[in-house]
Amino acid sequence: MPKSALARMVVFISAAIALGLAIAAAVTLLQGRDRAPIVATDKGVTGAALIGGPFTLIDQHGATVHDSDFRGRYMLVYFGYTNCPDECPTDLTAMGRAIDSLGTTAKQVIPVFITIDPARDTVQRLADYAPLFHPRLIALTGSAEQIRQATAAYRVYYEKVGDGADYAMSHSAIIYLMDPQGRFVTHFSEATPADAIAAGIRRAMAGRGGESS
Repeated sequence: MPKSALARMVVFISAAIALGLAIAAAVTLLQGRDRAPIVATDKGVTGAALIGGPFTLIDQHGATVHDSDFRGRYMLVYFGYTNCPDECPTDLTAMGRAIDSLGTTAKQVIPVFITIDPARDTVQRLADYAPLFHPRLIALTGSAEQIRQATAAYRVYYEKVGDGADYAMSHSAIIYLMDPQGRFVTHFSEATPADAIAAGIRRAMAGRGGESS
């Protein structure tokens, strides 16, 4: 597939996912703050935005990490890969700058990078990569199946492109903001500036009285 056509396809898919996320967030908001949210059950019925969910992965220090380990703080979650030439470094840099601009409330937000390329993104590779963007960035990898489960939970599109050691990964580029209970709050599209991300985080915190729980 020509690179131009591939780029158009990725942009279209990212836009479609972003639109779906926006609709899901709007539906959740319209439920009203005073109503108890309908939570997922073993029957798969839910009234909340179906973004996010349980995962078990390995961080850049070799430790096992569960989604529940982040409860009590907001999460900025981004899916990408270390060989990504442009969009991943751009978005991860924006995430780091956004968190730094939050001042004393920055400690309430954890930036999380989840690879979509576990075959190349080993623990050591992530250990070298994560500090380039923020000292508190948590980078996660795992088995192909663990990554598949995490991407499915967050509605992430990704696909291997090409053969050989220099293959690329086509993927949706979206930053997810999750609340202290692990619930989807909002998302930021590819190349969203750091100040816009920070403003979105502040709005989310203001809606909760500025406190994490």
